[in-house]
Amino acid sequence: MPVIITPYIPTNITVHLGLPSQWAENITVSFPDYVKNVASSEIYPTWELSAIRANVLAIISFALNRVYTEYYRSRGYEFDITSTTQYDQKFIRGRNFFDSISRVVDEIFNDYIRRRGFVEPLAAKFCNGTTSTCDGLSQWGSQDMAKQGANSMEILYRYYGDDIELVVEAPIQDMTRSYPGYPLRLGSAGEEVVAIQTMINRISQNYPAIPKIRPVTGAFNEKTEEAVRKFQRIFNLTADGIVGKATWYKMVSLYVGVTKLAELISEGQTFYGIEFQFPGTLREGDTGPEVRVLQYMLAVMAQFDEALLPIEVDGDFGHNTTQAVRQYQGLVGLTIDGVVGEVTWNSIYGHFALADQFMRRDMVRFPRTATEIMPASVINVGSDASSYADTPRVGQFPGETVRFGQTDRRGEVLV
Repeated sequence: MPVIITPYIPTNITVHLGLPSQWAENITVSFPDYVKNVASSEIYPTWELSAIRANVLAIISFALNRVYTEYYRSRGYEFDITSTTQYDQKFIRGRNFFDSISRVVDEIFNDYIRRRGFVEPLAAKFCNGTTSTCDGLSQWGSQDMAKQGANSMEILYRYYGDDIELVVEAPIQDMTRSYPGYPLRLGSAGEEVVAIQTMINRISQNYPAIPKIRPVTGAFNEKTEEAVRKFQRIFNLTADGIVGKATWYKMVSLYVGVTKLAELISEGQTFYGIEFQFPGTLREGDTGPEVRVLQYMLAVMAQFDEALLPIEVDGDFGHNTTQAVRQYQGLVGLTIDGVVGEVTWNSIYGHFALADQFMRRDMVRFPRTATEIMPASVINVGSDASSYADTPRVGQFPGETVRFGQTDRRGEVLV
C-alpha cells in the first residue's frame, strides 16, 4: 500500500517565543493569524499587491514545511516553529495586522508552493535583500519586480526557480502527528510500515551499516526487524526491533535531515515510497501487501477508463480482483486468464505510472483509493486577479471520459 503523504493547512500552529533550546513561552494561534502576524512584521502594507502575495505565499510555505517535516516535534520540542528569524520567521506576540495584508492572507492562506514532483511545501526562505541577502526571496527585490509589472508567480519563479508550482485550496484540519499512536513490530503491515522501510532505505545511504530492505512491501518482516535493530543500536535506542514513538521520530528527524526536506535545496519527498517490482505470480486466493499494490494500481486506472472495474483495496485476491484483471487483460490484448504473471504485472504498472504522472499534476497527494481524491488543485502559472481566478488550472475534468492512449486537442498523449 503506498505511503499516503498529506500536506494540509493546520487549524492552529504553536509558536515558541524564543530560540529553540531557550526557555520561552509557547503560544498557539490560528494559522491565518500566524501568517498575518509574520507578514505584518516582515513586509510593508503599502507594497504592490503582487509583492504582498508573493511574500505571503513564501511565509505560508515555509511554515507548512516546518509542520509537514515535524521539524521541531521530531526533536522532542512541543512547538511547531519559533518566533526568531535566526531559525524561522519573525513573529511578534500581540501585534496588529495591516488590513491590506490581512485581506490577502484571508484569500490565500490555504495555498502554498512546492517543487513539481515533490510533496513537501517548499522551505521558502527569504531575506530583506538589503541589509541581509540569502538564496531565497529578496523582499525588496520582490517589490521592485512588482513595480515593473511582475505578478506573484513570476516573482516566485525568479527567486525559487521555474520548477515550482502553486497548490490551491489545500485541506484544512487539526494538527496530526505522523506516529500512528502504537508500536509497529514483526507482523505489522500497512502504509506506516512502508514509511519505516522507505525512511530506513534512504537513511542507510548515509549510514551504510544499516541494511536496506528490498523490496518495500509494507510488511514488517524479519529483514525489516533486523534493519530496525541496527538503526536502534547506531543511534543509542533500545535495540528491540520495535518501532515505538522514540524510534519513529528519530527516523523522521534523520530522514528529514539526509533528504534536506526542510531546506530550500531538497531531495524532495515523492508521492509514495513503495517499489513496484514484480512480486511473483498472483492469482485468486492470494492475500497480502503484494495484492494490495496490484489492487491499488487497478483502482487508480479505473478512474481513467470506465471499462475497468473499480475494486476495493483490501489485500484479498477475490472474484472482483480476478474480474478486474481479466477486464484489463482484454483491454490491452493480453491472454485473458485473470492471473497476474510478470507480463501482466509490468503492463499494469506501465499504464499505472502514466496515470500517476497525470494525477500528480492535479492533487496535493496521490489518492488512497479510487474514490478518495483530495479537493485541491495545482497551478503552474500565476495571475494576481481575484484569488488566481484567471490562472489556468491543471487537471480539471475535460467533459469526457479519458481513455488509455487518448490524445488531447493538441495531439499530446494523456495516458
